[in-house]
Amino acid sequence: GAGVGGMKGFLDVDVALFDHLVSVNCRAPLQISQIVARGMMERGTGGAVVHVSSQSSTQAIRDRCAYSLTKAGIDYLTKSMALELGHRGIRTNCVNPTVVLTELGRDAWKDPAKAGPMLASIPAGRFAEPEDVADAVLYLLSDRAAMVNGLCMPVDGGFLASRAHLP
Repeated sequence: GAGVGGMKGFLDVDVALFDHLVSVNCRAPLQISQIVARGMMERGTGGAVVHVSSQSSTQAIRDRCAYSLTKAGIDYLTKSMALELGHRGIRTNCVNPTVVLTELGRDAWKDPAKAGPMLASIPAGRFAEPEDVADAVLYLLSDRAAMVNGLCMPVDGGFLASRAHLP
């Protein structure tokens, strides 16, 4: 899934940035999902859709306000689609990864002062590789996940579990 970051704190988010994030991170997945679901219904095939969200859709992370808001929207798009399309044989799930070490991810998190605190919050002790996310997506698309519908699956090395102890 395509997506954009725009990592700014609450007081620094302007309307132009917010509108751009909503357009790319929410509107585009909604419209593409509608096209895909309609095609599945027309063919009568059913199928599976997997969105890409983020760990920050459920856990507040500093300087991620608007980004996290749009990723929470993806979680709810996923659940709404699961509810409305499940009876048509269409399953919808999403993956919620931590930092993924794509080329952009490696560049954004190359500073040890920035990466250190985030890595310390991940019990697995590392960021995700693209293959970690791809494997989760492949599982959710497979017949082995036939009863999985409406799930927002963390691919975060335990990040969300480790946050449970915070006040």
